[in-house]
Amino acid sequence: MPSVANSALSQPHLVARRIGIEATRLAGRTLAAIGLIAAITILLFRFLHVNATTAGFLYLVAILVIAAAGGIVESTIASVVAMLCLNYFFLPPVGTLTIADPQNWVALFAFLATALIASQLSARAKRRTEETVARQHEIEKLYSLSRALLLADASRPMGRQVVQRVAQAFELPVVAVYDRASNSIFRVTEIEVPELDERLKEAAHRSTSLNDVKSNLIVTPIRLGGQPIGSLAIAGASLSDAALHSLLNLVAIGLERAISQDSMNRAEVARESEELKSTLLDAIAHEFQTPLTSIKAVTTGLLSDPAHMLPEQQRELITIADESADRLSKLVTDAIQLARTEGGAFRLKRGVHLVSSLVSGALREMKSLTDGREVKVSLTDDLPQVWVDADMIQMVIAHLLDNALKYSRSGTQVSVGAQLSDNRVIVSVADHGPGIPVDEQSRVFEKFYRGKNDRNLRGAGMGLAIAREIMAAHGQQIWVVSQPGKGSEFFVSLPLARGTEAE
Repeated sequence: MPSVANSALSQPHLVARRIGIEATRLAGRTLAAIGLIAAITILLFRFLHVNATTAGFLYLVAILVIAAAGGIVESTIASVVAMLCLNYFFLPPVGTLTIADPQNWVALFAFLATALIASQLSARAKRRTEETVARQHEIEKLYSLSRALLLADASRPMGRQVVQRVAQAFELPVVAVYDRASNSIFRVTEIEVPELDERLKEAAHRSTSLNDVKSNLIVTPIRLGGQPIGSLAIAGASLSDAALHSLLNLVAIGLERAISQDSMNRAEVARESEELKSTLLDAIAHEFQTPLTSIKAVTTGLLSDPAHMLPEQQRELITIADESADRLSKLVTDAIQLARTEGGAFRLKRGVHLVSSLVSGALREMKSLTDGREVKVSLTDDLPQVWVDADMIQMVIAHLLDNALKYSRSGTQVSVGAQLSDNRVIVSVADHGPGIPVDEQSRVFEKFYRGKNDRNLRGAGMGLAIAREIMAAHGQQIWVVSQPGKGSEFFVSLPLARGTEAE
C-alpha cells in the first residue's frame, strides 16, 4: 500500500468527499421516488381513470417499494407527495387541494398515516436486514483475520503482519498498531493522519480512547489481562462495538504471541549457548586431564622413590610442581563435573544410604586438606536413611568442606552436623571465617563467582555451582546463613528413603 509521503488526499478531504457522494446519492434516490409517484399519477389520471380508493392502494404499494429500495427519507417524502397527488387529482373537487366532503379528510389523513407507518416499518425491516448482513460480514472478516494471524510467519515481525492483515481483512485505508513492549509503531496508511504516533502512544500509556467522528478515526488501547499492552488506530471503518472489541482481542493475541515467540527464541538461544559452553568446557577439561596425569605420575614417582636422592632445592621445586598438578587436576575435575551437571549429561543413581556414611565418604575425599585442621562431626544415631545418589551427595559435602576450610583461618574449627526436619535430613557445614556480606549471599552459588574480598584465594568458584546443580537434580535445596565476622553455615536437604518418613 502507498505510504503517507505518496498520498494525494488527507483524511478531512476524504471524509468531505464521502459526505458529498452520500448526499448526491440521497438526492438522486429522492428524485427517483418523486418521479415514480408522478409516473403513477399520470398513468392513473390520464389513462386508467381509476377512483380515489384504487389510486390510494397503488400509491401505498409504490411507497412500500420505495421504502424497501431506498430508505426512510425517500419513503417519507414520497408519502407526502402521494397524499398531495391523491388530494389534487382524485378527491373532489378535482384540480384543487381543497376537500368538499369531510369524510375525505379522514380518508386522506388515514392514507397519509398508513403510508408513513408502512414506509417506517419497511425501512426499519430493511435496516435490520442490512445490519444483520453487516454483522455477518464482520464475523467473516474477523474469522479470516484470526486465521491469518494463526498462520502468521513467526520469522517476520508480528506487529507488521497484524496491521497488514487487519487492513486487508476490513479494507481499511489506515491501520496502525503501537507495541508498548518494544516501543514500536507499525502502520499501513493510504492517507495522512496528523499526529497519529502521538495519539497511539497517549492511548496506550493513559489507557484512553479517541473517536473522532469528523475524520472517522478511532484510537483505542489494546488490553490483555486488564493491562494496556499497546494501542490500535483505524480510519475509514464502520464497525459495531462487538466487532471492534473482537478486533482488539485478536490484535492483543497477535502481540502476545509475538512476545511469547520472542521469549521462546531468546530462551532457545540461551539454552544452545549454555550447551555449547558446557560442551567446550568439557572438551577442554578432558584435553587437560591427560598431560596433568602424566605430570602427576612423574612428580609422585620422583618424590616417593628412595632411589632418587634429589638435592633439597630440586625436591622443593618438584614438590611445588606436584602440589600445582593436584590443584590443576581438581580444577579440571570440577570443570568436567560442572559441564556435565549443566548439560544434563549425568543421571542420578539413587539408593538408600546412611547420612553418616555420606559424611565419612566426603571426609575421606578431603583427607589431604583436613589433616591438621579440626573438623567436628555431630551426627545423632537415630537419623533415618536417605534416598540419594551417594557419589553426588558426597561430592556436595566435599565441596562445602573445601569451601569452609578455604575461607576459615588456620586453627579454627569446621563443624559438620545433621538433623531431621520436616521429613528431610538437613546436613550443615559451618566455619568461623569472615562471613559473607548480605549483598553477596544470593550470588555465591553462581558459577565462577568470587567475593569482593576473595580474589587471592585458590579455586575458580565452581564448587558451590556444582553443588547447586546436584541438589537441583535431587529436587532438593542448598542455602547459606551467614553474618559478616561470625562465619558461614551452608545447608543441604536430603530426601528420606521410603518407609522412614515421620508419622
